[in-house]
Amino acid sequence: MLELEVVPERSLGNDQWELVLGMAFCQAVHILQQQFRVIRRVEVVYSELNPLTMDLIINLTQDGIKLIFDSVSQRLKIIEVYNMTKVKLKYCGLPFCSPEVSPTIEQIDHSFGATHPGVYDSVQQVFALNFRGLSFCFPIESKFQPRYAHGLGSLRFPNGASPIVSKMCIYSGNSLTDTKAPSLPMSCFYNHVYLEKLDVLRENDSTVGVKLQLMTEALGPSKLLEPQKQTVVRVIKFGDSAQDVVAALGASSKVFYKAEDKMKIHSPNSHKLLTSRSSDYFYNYFTLGMDVLFDSRSHRVQKFILHTNYPGHYNFNMYFRCNFNIALSPPKPQDPEGAVLVDVTDQNTQTITAVSKWDTLQERLLKQSERPVVLNRTSSTNTTNPFGSTFCYGYEDMIFEVMPNNHIASVTLYQKKYPKKSSQTV
Repeated sequence: MLELEVVPERSLGNDQWELVLGMAFCQAVHILQQQFRVIRRVEVVYSELNPLTMDLIINLTQDGIKLIFDSVSQRLKIIEVYNMTKVKLKYCGLPFCSPEVSPTIEQIDHSFGATHPGVYDSVQQVFALNFRGLSFCFPIESKFQPRYAHGLGSLRFPNGASPIVSKMCIYSGNSLTDTKAPSLPMSCFYNHVYLEKLDVLRENDSTVGVKLQLMTEALGPSKLLEPQKQTVVRVIKFGDSAQDVVAALGASSKVFYKAEDKMKIHSPNSHKLLTSRSSDYFYNYFTLGMDVLFDSRSHRVQKFILHTNYPGHYNFNMYFRCNFNIALSPPKPQDPEGAVLVDVTDQNTQTITAVSKWDTLQERLLKQSERPVVLNRTSSTNTTNPFGSTFCYGYEDMIFEVMPNNHIASVTLYQKKYPKKSSQTV
């Protein structure tokens, strides 16, 4: 049985690990994987057809705990203990829920002190006692409802029984129904760099690079003070060297060397393309939700790949969600001879984000996209893909990987002819 410390409006954990409000989905999964000997039977619950309309949930069925994540930001919003008999809970080091200590209303009053009168939900027949960032629910039959005007403690139950907590929730703010996932806390930075947003830079209907707004730790004026969050802006363009990218973004999480190019068959005269002895390579920035592809000879940027990290995709939980913005203008109408009939203004610009749906984009902007290429992702050690295939659509100098539910899984930005610069040895 887990023995955990409750910190209202912050966390649930112990000396070895801590689940903190605002932490990313990937970080919570990493903690659970490290504690596999004591935390078992973990389920991930999400909506396959509409992943943004339902919260993303990690259910610890053996321990009676739910971790509820905001579906858009994918940060921890609510920690819910729905079975109080499966865990031992403490507050300020003193137990209030264990096999020896029942979480009765008197025990909650003793452990947490006074608070505002509770609220009765007649539909669920539950009485909620709310503190800031912490709520307790007690099951109460409807026949007791008229008597709780002076608080839950004023109720009288048969045989001197006292209501026992059925559910506890930790959240940010004063209201559980209005709570939102807080920003990533400093305790979850772990000396990494994180992405706030990414803007795709385009000139003359062509992609030239990306502009990243990053979050990182900054040391305070004194070593005694806690680190503070610092926001920096970096720009990476096609043709930048590997040294330029590392100087701007720091070291990558991983380096991956391409063994083969499976999309080469779709290139004109693919049989004439010579196979190089050296391999192009990716810098994988997992906390930024981005990969950068470098040419094996010049060691300069060829492509950017932006990941949305939707559940139900083969790469889910490998990357943080990349919150990108791509501003595209609709195709300019032309006469049969190719002359532009009407100039398109900035008012008609369509912005594509990580939460945009492909069918909507096709209706408004991308009507001229070609037929998709079917992509079935597998690994060298496991040739099965339980999530099925995705579809790749090309538009201008971008490739959109689309899931069966019409959500965008990734966007590949490339330059058909990137600038030639003198080669440098990395």
